[in-house]
Amino acid sequence: MPTSGVAAPALLEALPDAVVVINASGCIVYVNPAVRTLLGHEPGDLRGRPLTILVPAELRDAYEAGFANLLAHGPARPRGEPGQIPVLHADGTEVTVEVTLSWLAEGDGGVAGGVLIGVLRDVSASLRLERQLQVGRYLNATLRVTAALAAAPDADVAFEQLLPTLCAELDWDAATLWQPESCGGRLAHAGTWTAPGSTVPSLHDDTRLRTFLRGEGMPGLAWQSREPVVIEDLWADPRFLRPSAARADGLRTGVAFPVLRGDTLLGVCELFSREQRPVPPELLDVLASAGRQIGQFLARLRAESELRELADTLQRSLLPAHLPSVPGVQLAARYRAGAEGVFVGGDTYDVLPLPDDRWMVLIADVCGTGAEAAAITALTRHTARAAASAGSPSEVLRAVNAALLHEQSGPLRFVTACCLVLEPGEACHRVSLSVAGHPLPLLRTADGRVVGAGTAGLPLGIDPGVGFAETRIDLPPGTTLVLYTDGVTEARDDAGTQFGEDRLAAVLTALTSGDAERTVAAVSAAVEEQLQGSRYEADDLAVLALAVPPAQPV
Repeated sequence: MPTSGVAAPALLEALPDAVVVINASGCIVYVNPAVRTLLGHEPGDLRGRPLTILVPAELRDAYEAGFANLLAHGPARPRGEPGQIPVLHADGTEVTVEVTLSWLAEGDGGVAGGVLIGVLRDVSASLRLERQLQVGRYLNATLRVTAALAAAPDADVAFEQLLPTLCAELDWDAATLWQPESCGGRLAHAGTWTAPGSTVPSLHDDTRLRTFLRGEGMPGLAWQSREPVVIEDLWADPRFLRPSAARADGLRTGVAFPVLRGDTLLGVCELFSREQRPVPPELLDVLASAGRQIGQFLARLRAESELRELADTLQRSLLPAHLPSVPGVQLAARYRAGAEGVFVGGDTYDVLPLPDDRWMVLIADVCGTGAEAAAITALTRHTARAAASAGSPSEVLRAVNAALLHEQSGPLRFVTACCLVLEPGEACHRVSLSVAGHPLPLLRTADGRVVGAGTAGLPLGIDPGVGFAETRIDLPPGTTLVLYTDGVTEARDDAGTQFGEDRLAAVLTALTSGDAERTVAAVSAAVEEQLQGSRYEADDLAVLALAVPPAQPV
């Protein structure tokens, strides 16, 4: 830090990032006020204390050894290069921060006695968002696998498609498949797959001659536990019984997961990576779920009548199991899948509590139907939840837009959405509302008038630079706000006439009260009447109503 000893503290005091200066004894000689926001400590309480007061207990020995090495040899990381570490908050919780270290050589100036300066920035929110995006990617991969299996004519072809789809979607280099022998006592090799242009000859030669008992080797352990099994170092872990083959082919990390139909084991899939890599819990959860889903799909190839049950289960996973209770506001929703034979629709809605007693409400419609649309729906919902802590509907839509553009592959899958943040109040509730290419919500006032709410914007997943306006509206007693997808207004009767916004407004006006459940029931019934006997295919339909009950007379 080429600043003088007098100017440096004044500059550091104004920085929004937490700054910690350490002396050669490993004690804190200076910390700026930003540490209050980041870690909950008062600056004066930290000065003179050892650095380890900010370090989780299990890491303190390592930090002390690292600091001693730093004094002896200088920093190993280039000056100014950031890294991520856990630090201790004043309340005892751990916070993941990005830290940038600078070595204060003699003559640099700065804070008297300081030899090392660290700049700490909170990255926990971005990590949560990144984790949610990764979960969305895993779900996308799982849905692609199930889509490939559903198109297979029989179980053998399905298993052949399983390995390449899994590896390609999850970025693994090789895979093997094990299936129970006819007697059921051992697992036998059923197939090996590698990424295009890659081979694993040693693993293939070793694997095709092996069988595994329950609990033996990585496949047998997955069979025994009925859960995914991870071996991060195939060369050193004694549980992996083919280390020589893995070393010869350069494979370092493996994971095995069972394919189950109920309690029946249909197979075990192994995935291998040439990079020694940690396997996050989210991926294990997805693989465990994938193993069960794959088993269900394989069973459904033999029993077509069960296929719809799986589709219904998957659709429910894209919708909240139940709506939460919001103080002073009634919530009700209706969802109906579209055309017969479509696995999963692209409509979704969600209601999520925010830390400051506010609520995020989302309704979205993905272009298209089926597994691809469901994957985008899952990504949309998970990303919106991860970004909701920003407390701004426009920020939520921007985060979803960025995620969709990042994951976009194949045919364009745009999304329309309406996001609002509800702030309950004693006399009147306030709503901030942003719309992305979606039908504008309708506001039914206490006297039965119906008006559109919000400002139209572009759909998500098309333009990286798009912005979204925010509209603020009041919800006094007796009002109802209705969010819906175009499956309502575009429903056609047999003559081809659409239901339309005017008909929807008429249904809302005719209601005798602003009850949320009656509202969604009336809208759903009117649309079903429109579709009765129609030759036109019905689209997915979602309706969500927020109603503020009328004030009770004193």
